[in-house]
Amino acid sequence: MGESVYKIIDLVGSSPNSWEEAAKNAIDRAGQSVRDIRIAEVQKFDIKIQEGQPLQFRTNIRLSFKFEG
Repeated sequence: MGESVYKIIDLVGSSPNSWEEAAKNAIDRAGQSVRDIRIAEVQKFDIKIQEGQPLQFRTNIRLSFKFEG
């Protein structure tokens, strides 16, 4: 069995509804151009606020996928 190498990238997903949806949006978008995603590790949550109200939930994730080539 050969050895595997994984690449790690940081992404920030956003959503007007929740941090979970923000993370899912980041993973879904990454999946359009990256294959074999393995792990998404949440690094940070934050909320963009406008006029005292939550405007956008943001989730910073570290995503790993198998490196090919």
